[in-house]
Amino acid sequence: MDLKDLRTEIDAVDKQIVELYEKRMDIASRVADFKINTGKKVFDKQREDEKLTEIKKLAKSDFNRTGLVELFSQLMSMSRKLQYQKLAEAGASGQLPFIKIDSIDKKNARVCFQGAAGSYSEGAMKQFFGEDVNSIPVDTFRDAMALLEEGSADYAVLPIENSTAGIVSEIYDLLAEYEHYIIGEQIIKIRHCLLGVPGAKLSDIKTVYAHPQALMQSARFLSDHSYIQQVGMKNNAFAAKKVSEDKDITQAAIASAGAAKVYGLDIIEEGINSADANSTRFIIITNQKVFLKDAKKISLCLEIPHEAGSLYHLMSHFIYNNLNMSKIESRPIEDRNWEYRFFIDFDGNLADSAVKNALRGLREEARMLRILGNY
Repeated sequence: MDLKDLRTEIDAVDKQIVELYEKRMDIASRVADFKINTGKKVFDKQREDEKLTEIKKLAKSDFNRTGLVELFSQLMSMSRKLQYQKLAEAGASGQLPFIKIDSIDKKNARVCFQGAAGSYSEGAMKQFFGEDVNSIPVDTFRDAMALLEEGSADYAVLPIENSTAGIVSEIYDLLAEYEHYIIGEQIIKIRHCLLGVPGAKLSDIKTVYAHPQALMQSARFLSDHSYIQQVGMKNNAFAAKKVSEDKDITQAAIASAGAAKVYGLDIIEEGINSADANSTRFIIITNQKVFLKDAKKISLCLEIPHEAGSLYHLMSHFIYNNLNMSKIESRPIEDRNWEYRFFIDFDGNLADSAVKNALRGLREEARMLRILGNY
């Protein structure tokens, strides 16, 4: 037989596969009707595992066995998605425990931020809430979370990601630990300056203080002046404050131009961070389960079964519902070696039917799922 004849045979087999697939999905549709009427869950892992075990026995080679498991895993996945869709159409998708609001009361809000006056966090807070915001500075990210939890603040502004240094991993861990929710974000441009006491010159500086990320972002400049000792601080504004208070001409801080004004310091060098397009994304969080009606991004965290293909199958819910996933990060789960919690950002609004459909599938198939916010 030549290649043309073989392709003709494949076409004939493919036609049968299409017919059988559509027949299978028709049956799956009737299964969905039954589950709607009885309230039975869509995802039945035991049934699917038993099915795959039987399929393996029918294969004639190891290669075909692997392929058939993949094929039938996909068939069952598509069946579930059809059932989720029918449940949504029947009004059985359930209500998400979030309240839609028109706007944030920025005028009367009590807002905390980590750092001190002149910090980038304060700058992000003022850009989002306005210059006259009722602000509460705290020493640590955890302090901000605790303030929200006890009700002493309405919102917190925290850095979650820098365009060059990457994620702020502590924030991800705190989001998983506390039941707080993201309601907004603010991106600000980062332009680090080397600050010293009035009259200080670059040649005078022997020690520089800054947050470790600021030191890393200014690595090229600091490597050119390797004689300067680097000391990490909790916050760049704290570093500027220390230099101002110590009045030591050999000390410098890496911070913003705004911090120089606040603490009466001179700008020795401006724009010392390596990447000119450096920006930091800040999140605005609250302890209330609310979202703005025009919100366009959803963040969630989930844990999945520690087995092959788990993440792959969960990701298919975004594809099938035509949702654009913009970010995925992983963080290790405490006390569970080599297991990870995933943080995902995707485009959508909690009121959208496609979002509800995807979240229902994710919730049934993930070991744990939490919506972190819609903003």
